Amino acid sequence: MSLTPVDIHNKQFTKSFRGYDEDEVNEFLDQVIKDFESTIRQKNELFEKVNELEDRLNHFSNMEETLNKSIYVAQESAEDIKRNANKESQLIIRESEKNADRIINDALAKSRKIALETEELKKQASVYRMRFRMLIESQLEMLNDEDWDKLADSMEEAEGDEEGTDEPTAEEAESR
Repeated sequence: MSLTPVDIHNKQFTKSFRGYDEDEVNEFLDQVIKDFESTIRQKNELFEKVNELEDRLNHFSNMEETLNKSIYVAQESAEDIKRNANKESQLIIRESEKNADRIINDALAKSRKIALETEELKKQASVYRMRFRMLIESQLEMLNDEDWDKLADSMEEAEGDEEGTDEPTAEEAESR
């Protein structure tokens, strides 16, 4: 059991014949009481301060724990976002590759179609050219044919008879 200032104050000493001076002992005891009360007051203040600091420490420990949890959650969220972004980018890449393949295939199909149409047009142009040449050659043959000259002469004579004029024909004028 610890002493209190009241215990010190109420302490009675037995008197002896050649004992200590009572006033001096009382003064000393008063000084001890004051010091003891001061020490107890300091102890209580320190105890309160320790409690306050422990409360603050608990508060900061809780904050630290909360922050650690928040950091962990943020890291997990960042990882989730990163994984989702990677998945989405892979999907976009695959879709882009499919679209590129489709565009290339469409372009190749159109190119083949145009090539076939070009070949067909070349064949048609060649056939047209050959037919046109044959037509021109046949017309030239007809123009070079002597029957044509005879036909032209007979038509001129027929015209001359109908007109009955004394004017010379273009051929006669040339021969004069």
